[in-house]
Formats: sequence, structure tokens, C-alpha cells
Amino acid sequence: MELPGSSKPMIATQEEMVEARVPIPYRDQCAHLLIPLNKCRQSEFFLPWKCENERHVYEKCEYELVMERMLQMQKIREAEAKLKQSHKQGTIPLIPKTANA
Repeated sequence: MELPGSSKPMIATQEEMVEARVPIPYRDQCAHLLIPLNKCRQSEFFLPWKCENERHVYEKCEYELVMERMLQMQKIREAEAKLKQSHKQGTIPLIPKTANA
């Protein structure tokens, strides 16, 4: 299953995420990295200096997803601004500029 507009495929299945008890807000394209991270955290009693590599890989994946969404939103805003600019140039103003002087 792949989400529209994302370059990363979904690797973890719904069954795997349910079995690993991944919270619904975290079931994204990086969930396949969160499952082993949570297992490591539980086995190491949530010590902050343990599981650093797994945490770094997961956080990097999340960062890349955020940056991808920001880039998509920037492209949408630029397209809307361009469309607005083209509509603005083709219209006739209701009040002439000389009337305000």
C-alpha cells in the first residue's frame, strides 16, 4: 500500500502494526522502523542512551517525510500564486486608478 503523493512505500502491513501495537498517528511510511525501535526500547527499559541507532534511523525517516510534505506544499502555493497572478493581470479594475487621486 502506498500513499498518494509520497515517494516512500508502506513497508509494514496493517497486521504487523496492530500486532506491535503501533498507535494510529504513527502508522505512516516509517512504521517499519518504529516497530524494532519500540521492541529495543522495551528490552532496554527505555534507557535514553540505548537504541540510539534505531532511533536515529526512525527520526531521519520522519524528517524526510516532513521535508517532502513541505516541498509539496511549497509547490502548491507557488502554483496558486502563479494562477492568482495570471487572473489578476487579465481583469479590468472596477475603480480606475485616476479616481483615487
